[in-house]
Amino acid sequence: MPGTSLPACVRAAVIAASLLGVAPATADDWPSRPVRLVNTFAAGGAADLISRLTAEHLSTAFKQQFFVETRAGASGTIGVQSVVNSAPDGYNFVMTTSTLLVLLPASNPKLGYHPTRDLTNIAYLAGTPIVISVAPQSGVSALQDLIALSKKTPKPLSYSSSGLGSSGHLVAELLAKLAGMKIEHVPYRGGSQSLTDLLGGHIAFASQTLPSTAGQLKSGALTALTHSGKERLAEFPNVQTLKEQGFDIVSTTWYSLSGPAGLPDNIVQKINREIGIGLAKPEFGDRLRAAGFVHEAMPVSEFRAFIDAETARWTPVIKAAGLVVK
Repeated sequence: MPGTSLPACVRAAVIAASLLGVAPATADDWPSRPVRLVNTFAAGGAADLISRLTAEHLSTAFKQQFFVETRAGASGTIGVQSVVNSAPDGYNFVMTTSTLLVLLPASNPKLGYHPTRDLTNIAYLAGTPIVISVAPQSGVSALQDLIALSKKTPKPLSYSSSGLGSSGHLVAELLAKLAGMKIEHVPYRGGSQSLTDLLGGHIAFASQTLPSTAGQLKSGALTALTHSGKERLAEFPNVQTLKEQGFDIVSTTWYSLSGPAGLPDNIVQKINREIGIGLAKPEFGDRLRAAGFVHEAMPVSEFRAFIDAETARWTPVIKAAGLVVK
């Protein structure tokens, strides 16, 4: 009304909104346009599969398109950085992993982003254990045989993982430390070549994720000695966990959903809740299990505490392995 003065707090809010030119996201109007979900690794891989399953469920749940954009490279950090640099308006998310939130930040102080300060970590999705496997012709049929072999051979046993500083690499190094083994890491660019060399007798064992070895294990081309899950796997009920065999190692390569720092909490909570609902559905949860993943719904606070615990556990291992970038 002409001549009517607005309260000072209202005037300040109006001025701020006009300067910014945008209105903050709210629980009522979000999402009102398509939402980007960045897959940080190559198309066709595990991260791509989980990204697409997540996008499919959230599109249905929120009645708005969540589309996957692949931005691979630099161990996934290019995709993360693209979301770190985006506005915290609820329209940019990224598929993060244990490598991106824990292992790389612990090994590279100059990474370019901080995993908790520069990101809003929203939900845990699923993880997959690391499997220690050998070729049947190696003559090794149990983990204790492998440990004994490493102690009696003059040279360290060579092994493969999915890459330097990966979960497979660190699980093997921690096992070696606890068991007193002599081992030597041979990094490969891809899992297929490393498994070919394992079958050819060029390396002694592999320390890789379940999805990357499941086909060979089921066919009998490889023998699983143990895995790093917290309980036995339904697909391989006779394979004991590392914990069962006396080694306090429970670890997975895990996948999660994050957004830029400053994301409104109402959006964070809505997405976390919907992911929990989705994981309980066959079209989401069962497809993850079929691919070799174990899914778990965590509240936001529990997931963030989990990240802190993983960081505290693996940072000393990374330092002991000499993996910290100078």
